[in-house]
Amino acid sequence: MTPSPARSTALRVVALTSGVAIGMSLLVPFASARPSDPPGPSAKDVEQSERDVRERAAEVGRTKAMLAQADGELDRLAIAAEAAVERYNGELVSLRRSQEAYRDVQGRLAEANRRTEEARAELASFAAQVYRDNTGYDPMSSAVAGEGGPQGFMDRASMVKMLAERRTAMFREVEASKTVAGLFRRQAETALDEQEAATRRADEAKRLAQDAVATQQEAVQRIEADKRRLEHRLGKAQAKAAKVKRARERALERAKARKARADFPVPRSPAGLLSETRGAVAVQAALKWLGTPYSWGGGDANGPTNGIAQGAGIVGFDCSGLTMYAWGQAGVRLDHWTGTQWTSGPHIPISELRPGDLVFFATSRSDPASIHHVGLYLSGGRMVEAPYTGARVRIASIHRSDLIGATRPAG
Repeated sequence: MTPSPARSTALRVVALTSGVAIGMSLLVPFASARPSDPPGPSAKDVEQSERDVRERAAEVGRTKAMLAQADGELDRLAIAAEAAVERYNGELVSLRRSQEAYRDVQGRLAEANRRTEEARAELASFAAQVYRDNTGYDPMSSAVAGEGGPQGFMDRASMVKMLAERRTAMFREVEASKTVAGLFRRQAETALDEQEAATRRADEAKRLAQDAVATQQEAVQRIEADKRRLEHRLGKAQAKAAKVKRARERALERAKARKARADFPVPRSPAGLLSETRGAVAVQAALKWLGTPYSWGGGDANGPTNGIAQGAGIVGFDCSGLTMYAWGQAGVRLDHWTGTQWTSGPHIPISELRPGDLVFFATSRSDPASIHHVGLYLSGGRMVEAPYTGARVRIASIHRSDLIGATRPAG
């Protein structure tokens, strides 16, 4: 006897929610037997129903394993993309510094050239003056027939010697000025070469970051498609449970955000602001932007901004942009790069963290050069962070396997 559609639906619901086989007597309430009632399910029907329950429960288990694997792949790609983004941010800092060095040495070169020209002009003026004073004619005829006789000649000879020494000193000054100008010229050439190299590195880092983010986004789309397909196979009951779970997570996140804001209230007056620690001010500033989209390259000292590449058109923060903004509100200037944020102050043991400390994450916990993410510590092992492309500013745990350390910006 084939079970009715209602009974099959009941079996699927129980299979998805409990994942264990239970007796048909719990699923199908029998009416009081009457001579006209059709016969109940046979033993074979019960056995088939129980087999269906076990198969559906096994499918639930396989689906959960596939979802866990997909989530793991997404996390790995997010780390790779974020590391590439932070490398690009670091190359931008290097490029700005090389541009500043080039401008500085250009100024010094211009000053050295000016001094060289002044020395040359002074030497030319000196030569003209010597010619006008007639101190360079034949010494023998001057001694015999010159004004003042031999004594006049001796006086003029002494003057010529002094002028010759002065001329030699001026020649040396010209040569020294040319040497200094040459040194600054070489420094300018070196600085220009470094600026061009930094530009190439920044372009290459940007390309790699774009490729990494594009790969991540492709994976996100693929994994999301897999999730939708698997959730459909889990049935309406499982989909509803997932929806309720997501709604609960959002509600818990809002509750955590409210509690976090209560832990770090906004000062009511300028006097109150002065009494706040800078870390607490930074935390309150970051919490204001909970729910803001992640945007590659987004964020500056004034708040969320349009990002670049895949972040173009998205107003938000990336991880170091959020921490840069938060500490900027506390009066501490940070670069938009985890590399220099890591060295912006003393390193703090995890056991001594205070609100506002920067917590860093790396692919190798023994190598700060592999840092790919930064968050702002709150309390109780929690941080506020801009996690990765496709996500939003949120509160999360700092207790991850890639936690490398913490810094307290000194400002």
